Amino acid sequence: MPRPILAAALRGAVTVAAAAALLAVTALSPATAAPTARPAPPSTPAHDPRAPGEFVALRDVDPTVLQEMRYATPHNFMGVPVTGYRAPICLLTRDAAWALHRAQRAFLRRGYSLKVYDCYRPQRAVNHFVAWAADLGDQRMKGEFYPRVDKSTLFRDGYIAEKSGHSRGSTVDLTLVRLPVLPTRPYVPGEPLTPCYGPREARFPDNSLDMGTGFDCFDTLAHTLDPRITGVQRANRLLLKDGLERAGFVNYAAEWWHYTFTPETFPDTYFDFPVSRRSLTGHRPRG
Repeated sequence: MPRPILAAALRGAVTVAAAAALLAVTALSPATAAPTARPAPPSTPAHDPRAPGEFVALRDVDPTVLQEMRYATPHNFMGVPVTGYRAPICLLTRDAAWALHRAQRAFLRRGYSLKVYDCYRPQRAVNHFVAWAADLGDQRMKGEFYPRVDKSTLFRDGYIAEKSGHSRGSTVDLTLVRLPVLPTRPYVPGEPLTPCYGPREARFPDNSLDMGTGFDCFDTLAHTLDPRITGVQRANRLLLKDGLERAGFVNYAAEWWHYTFTPETFPDTYFDFPVSRRSLTGHRPRG
């Protein structure tokens, strides 16, 4: 396994200067800003567990992968930072992180970078999703994330569940960004919302390739191979899919952004340690 140094990630056509610019944009990502308010958590353990030694921070393995960790911010389908996300960082099992590193090297050579929206997700965050879904009066983000879906059907339609593969540590939500990277403006709570399935110019601005919908769009248009997605949008989805499959990831057909590295390190275990550096105290990102 190669060491996660920038020179290795940039073999081929990508220059060191391009990588430096990519790192600069990553460091300035609006998702890294600390949220100003957090909801009361549905439940919080008295003593937080730590991550097993098989977990690492993606940035320690590959600092060139962009990170826009939506659930640490209010820009998600609930409209509030999600319980358990104490820092806007991507945590993954070591195997998944190194597989993502391999995929990133290939995409960089073609003039693209991966960008992650979500990685490991603690069970307490999933519990927060479930509690939100049961509150039919809270629909503040409907206009963007689920305009055509009745909130009362989110469980039936499979958009919300009591368990998530993300909690096992080998699943990631991600997209592709063309180099050089342009910044994405921050979301302003309370701003007018536009449907996640609308034309690219009408959706919330994102510096990623046009995938036909935004991230976390609760709509059948988000199905990876939905026949209504054609042309450049379909080509972009297939570009992401092909590159990740070559690295060992499997797509969830109902979400173009959702991939799981296989075989999973923990195929049957759902973890609940918080998303924070403290959860990884003493770990090393060895290859």
